[in-house]
Amino acid sequence: MKNTKPIYTIGHRNPDTDSICSAIGYAHLKQALGENVVPARAGKINAETKYALAYFKVEQPLLLTDLYPRVKDVTLDCKIVVRQHDTLRRLGEVMREHDLKSVPVTDSKGILVGIVTVSDLAKRYFQELGMQNLADMRVRYRDIIAATDSRVLVSGEEGDTIKGNVRIAAGSIQTIQNTVEENDIVIIGDRHDETLVDCLRQGISCLIVSGNGRVSADIIEEAQKRHVFVLSTPYDTYTVARLINQCVPIRRIMHADPVCFKPLDLLSDIKGTMEQTNYRNYPVLENGRLVGIVSSDQLMVPERERVILVDHNERGQAVEGIEEAKILEIIDHHRLGGIQTSEPIYTHAEPVGCTATIIANMHWHRDIDIPPSIAGLLLSAILSDTVLFRSPTCTPYDKKTAERLAEIAGVDVQAYGMDMLKAGSGIGDMTPQEIAKNDLKEFQIGDYRIIVSQISVMDTKEVMDLEDELIAAMTNICEKEGFDMSLVMVTDILEEATYLLYAGSPKTLIGEAFKKDASGTHVYLPGVMSRKKQIIPPLSEAVKRITK
Repeated sequence: MKNTKPIYTIGHRNPDTDSICSAIGYAHLKQALGENVVPARAGKINAETKYALAYFKVEQPLLLTDLYPRVKDVTLDCKIVVRQHDTLRRLGEVMREHDLKSVPVTDSKGILVGIVTVSDLAKRYFQELGMQNLADMRVRYRDIIAATDSRVLVSGEEGDTIKGNVRIAAGSIQTIQNTVEENDIVIIGDRHDETLVDCLRQGISCLIVSGNGRVSADIIEEAQKRHVFVLSTPYDTYTVARLINQCVPIRRIMHADPVCFKPLDLLSDIKGTMEQTNYRNYPVLENGRLVGIVSSDQLMVPERERVILVDHNERGQAVEGIEEAKILEIIDHHRLGGIQTSEPIYTHAEPVGCTATIIANMHWHRDIDIPPSIAGLLLSAILSDTVLFRSPTCTPYDKKTAERLAEIAGVDVQAYGMDMLKAGSGIGDMTPQEIAKNDLKEFQIGDYRIIVSQISVMDTKEVMDLEDELIAAMTNICEKEGFDMSLVMVTDILEEATYLLYAGSPKTLIGEAFKKDASGTHVYLPGVMSRKKQIIPPLSEAVKRITK
């Protein structure tokens, strides 16, 4: 069976412009090659990326906060339902016809009100020792007519509910007189008119003649005068009695307020509930309406989400739950960081300044045209990652690719690039916590878990004025989330330099890596703009020296 679920292209957590635009660009390439690929993002979009998306009129990618399997991944279609006023006979017919063990029950507006199982039917069958008292069951005459396949010889209000009991007219007239009461329904075989008349005189509400028994004109006339239903059924008396017992509305035996789940509930969260309640099926509701069924019998490992990772290849930077997904490809320009896969996959990594450079050229190598909007986004990613070609990560290949993309997008590289960088350079109303997590990436360097965030600005003063609050926020992140160190790069776009703020330990790692006095809370690094090329490599080398 062909897989209809989409493949997601997705960048790292706390995505930057390259992560978002490369996801969109690579999805375009895969779609052009005939694959069902959808761009996604693993976090909030920053101001710079918003500017690029708005400028080229492209919608934000789908937000995927995690890839853990959810109820929606194992939900079965539920096209068969019954109404709460349907009869048990109708329920039996539905279950038999569709080979169902349980059926959701809805009201007249389609809102779920319960669920009924085959065991509920069986329980009622074994508890059924005689004619059931239908007076308080709100059984309607129309239900009895339908269940017994009766011809209506004398009619009344078919929508009315039964007020008496069901009696079988057996034995002598005296016995019948002592048994039958007002408003009862009487089942009778082929008896003399005298017996039928006597039943009518008892004030009954309905007379059911079994076996297509004879009903004289006199009886019809008497019943009409007394406004009594007269029904003729082909079934024998025993069968009629059983069929009437099946006229009870489903709501009388259903489980009201059943345990329900929502499509986005995590499977790991619902398994405990399933073990405690031990039902076969559970309704799945969205905005109160039934959208499917989760079967405990089929709660196996669901089909995993299929993803293509762009602009990262480290598990610590990937969207939550990446271990539950099936990684199909990795397109990146960073160091290899240790994601493991269960089978060989396609990888494309190049030592260039931006993932978008790789993706643009993959289009051209496959003779796939890049529309202006996609070209504009890929250009934006290159200008962002290379800081308008100022970063040491920038290669001639990046610059040549950017110039070609700018021509397709119809923009001036320098003018557009500066406008985009300005749009993302201010801190606006960002809190110290948000600045500390801006464009955050996690790294395992030696035995240390380290996070490095970066914010690029035209004027570093507005950020450095918040240094004390930033250090407090960074310290809090380390303590609460279990990191050894938190680093924030405050990068001056115009001066091409970075203030590196740090919290946690060991501070000697900072001093050793950058040959600076690290006793304070920041060091100034002239000419440093790249986390990938100028921060992580020195830290990786320094950790080897301080742990010898």
